[in-house]
Amino acid sequence: MARVLIDDATHTYAGAAAPAVDRISLEIADGELLVLVGPSGCGKTTILRMLAGLESMDSGRIVIGDRDVTKVAPKERDIAMVFQNYALYPQMSVAQNMGFALRMAGTPKAEIAQRVQSAARLLDLEPYLDRKPRALSGGQRQRVAMGRAIVREPQVFLMDEPLSNLDAQLRVEMRTQIANLQQRLAVTTVYVTHDQVEAMTMGDRVAVLKDGVVQQIDTPTRLYERPANAFVARFIGSPAMNLLTLDLRGNGVQLGETLVPLARDVLADAGRLGASSVRIGIRPEDLRLNGQAGGLPMTVEVVEALGAECYVYGKLNLPGGQDHPLIMRTEARAAPSRGSKVHVSVLSDRVHAFDVESGDRLGPPPAV
Repeated sequence: MARVLIDDATHTYAGAAAPAVDRISLEIADGELLVLVGPSGCGKTTILRMLAGLESMDSGRIVIGDRDVTKVAPKERDIAMVFQNYALYPQMSVAQNMGFALRMAGTPKAEIAQRVQSAARLLDLEPYLDRKPRALSGGQRQRVAMGRAIVREPQVFLMDEPLSNLDAQLRVEMRTQIANLQQRLAVTTVYVTHDQVEAMTMGDRVAVLKDGVVQQIDTPTRLYERPANAFVARFIGSPAMNLLTLDLRGNGVQLGETLVPLARDVLADAGRLGASSVRIGIRPEDLRLNGQAGGLPMTVEVVEALGAECYVYGKLNLPGGQDHPLIMRTEARAAPSRGSKVHVSVLSDRVHAFDVESGDRLGPPPAV
């Protein structure tokens, strides 16, 4: 087991106008599961490949345990990688696939058999050890790929979107299994995904990336409750946070005919910046239906029923013909019908505020 340090790392692909990874520094604690999440092209897979030694670095260094591995060959870094496409040998059995790297390293046959059996027991693969990959389901193949990494007993696991080829139900099952397995093995793990739900449910901490730069690294709860900027606020959460640019009025912002109060720290930051408007963030669950009286008028466009709850998509009907898209969450039994006009109110103590120009959070910084 080992801590991992990425120190001021930069990588630019040949012919690219901007770095794929731009001066990123991350420290992953011994035994921690860190998830890298962000949109396509944000640099998360490049970071993983730099850790593995599969991509060079323009600058910076990588330390695994107490060893600087920046210029160390991939096979000597004591890491194991799990890919999204499984990369199993079709002509080999499950047991042969799991033990292949050990055979290549000259490990004695008895030790290979013991490690393979132990990993198969952990992953519920014992009945399938003699089967070929073509006789397995997608989830079973992914467990074989996990087993191949486990038998090596590495210091670090690197996982590159390992669940992206599975159907939705199997993804849920496998992410739970991987998280539980990682906790049992206590192996330092860096996990890449573009799925923010996967990131939030699996990671001890989550690093959100955009354009090769870390926007915020924190626990899932703090990312959700105290996003560092408007990008993180919008990216983390499903459905996404509502963001509206509104004028400052007295002790709050003017939303139609409603004054939404803002915290003193937010107003103080806005004042220091000389801002006349701020970007307000409201989570869908922080809106309430008011019946037909009071609050903000909204026209319902789409209602997504999800069993006990539903998401209501609509537009705020504001004076001057200005309409703002809005998403709210409500109980299914209280859901309005499509095309109806309702009134909603905002839980003012749950409102987030961001600078219009930089997108940075206004008010107290995110908890560390």
